[in-house]
Formats: sequence, C-alpha cells, structure tokens
Amino acid sequence: MGYWAHETAVVDDGAEIGEGTKIWHFAHVLPNTTVGRNCSLGQNVMAGPGVTIGDKVKVQNNVSLYKGVTLEDGVFCGPSCVFTNVLTPRGFVERKAEFGETIVRRGATIGANSTIVCGDPNGKTELGEYCFIAAGAVVVKDVPPHALMAGVPAKRIGWVSRAGEVLKSDLVCPRTGERYAERDGKLVIIEEKDQDSPHL
Repeated sequence: MGYWAHETAVVDDGAEIGEGTKIWHFAHVLPNTTVGRNCSLGQNVMAGPGVTIGDKVKVQNNVSLYKGVTLEDGVFCGPSCVFTNVLTPRGFVERKAEFGETIVRRGATIGANSTIVCGDPNGKTELGEYCFIAAGAVVVKDVPPHALMAGVPAKRIGWVSRAGEVLKSDLVCPRTGERYAERDGKLVIIEEKDQDSPHL
C-alpha cells in the first residue's frame, strides 16, 4: 500500500493515501479524499468526503476535516481544532448545497482548540501561507500570509517567519536569520534562506 494504518482505522474505497503516511487509532478517511505523502493523521481524525490534504501534513487527534476543506503541503492542525462548512446550520434544514470552502495554504499552523469558520457559499475562507493561528482562536475571515492570529474573533497580533518563529520589530527570524519587510500591510521575504534548511 505504501502507507501505514492502525488496525482500528478505516480507509474507505475511493480514498487515495500517499506513500509514507501514517493513520492512527480510530481515524476514518472517507471516499474521494486525497491524502499526500508523509502525512500523519492522529487518533479520531475524520477526513472527507472530498477533502484534499497535501504532503507532510500533520493532523493531530480529534480533528474533523469536512467537505470543502483543503490543506496544502506542510500544514499543521493542532489537537481538537475545528473546521465548519455551514454558516447557519439547523438540524432540521438541509444545507448540503450551501457548504462553504476553506483553503489552508502551505506551511500554516492551526493551534489546538481553535475554530475556522467557513466562507459563504459564494466564496471561501483562506488562511495564508505560513500563518499561525493561536490556540483557542476563532477565525471568521481571511488570514494574510505569515500573520499571527489570536483571540475571539481572531485578530492579527504579529508576524511569524516560515520557520514558525514570532518576529520582533527587526523582522528577522531568530531561528534561520531570514529577513522580512512589511509592505502594504503584508509581510514579504527580502532575504531568503535555502528551502532545504532543516528549519524549513
């Protein structure tokens, strides 16, 4: 198969799992879901149907990834974080035609017990590359790349580097030495380190 799944995990027909991926106790991967290479799906994770997960993604225990969720390469989902796919749910009203979309871009981190509210049926919620969502935050709108978000509702309280370090006023990553600049309200890399660095 090229991947490993615990004997209590369920991988439905029609799911595609990449080489080197590990699927832990009581996890469930539903049909038409794609999981990339070298991922880890923790205990009680549910993914699908129709979810896309990139390479080197870590989904910690007790996370559900519903239809409409896409995780790009290198995303980290902390324990018990929540994704929604309906803005106005009712148990007695069918909303399947109204599922919203959430795209989590490359390298983003979503902290434990945080909640990502989906976009409306005509749009999507997008978490930018290398953003960092603090534990317990509630995200209700798009997040810029590299933004450090905290609170309810979540607001940007700083910037983080590609290596996940909170940047001080000099905007230099203390782990890698990468240099950044803030331009038009966005963070950009002005001195990039090798992508093969062990810190990236």
